[in-house]
Amino acid sequence: MRLDLLLGDVHSLKQKRSVVRPIVAELRRRFEVSAAESGHLDLHRRCEVGVAVVAPDAAHVREVLDACEALVAGRPEIELLSAHQRLWDDEDA
Repeated sequence: MRLDLLLGDVHSLKQKRSVVRPIVAELRRRFEVSAAESGHLDLHRRCEVGVAVVAPDAAHVREVLDACEALVAGRPEIELLSAHQRLWDDEDA
């Protein structure tokens, strides 16, 4: 999943990291997913976070990704601009 975020009162890349790092850490800790800042690296008010999860069935993957999206959307210091989910299976390889 890709989450496109607009950060609130951020005026430098250093401030951006102080907002993004706790979000990524909470996603990893709470949902046991892989998460990282994956885009808009040079912009201080925009951020893309990538989230990946592996599970035996698609329903569980969607459940986890939906929960991750809800967690990020509920953060008051950011605005979730978009969230794009994509599922891969054995036939996609």
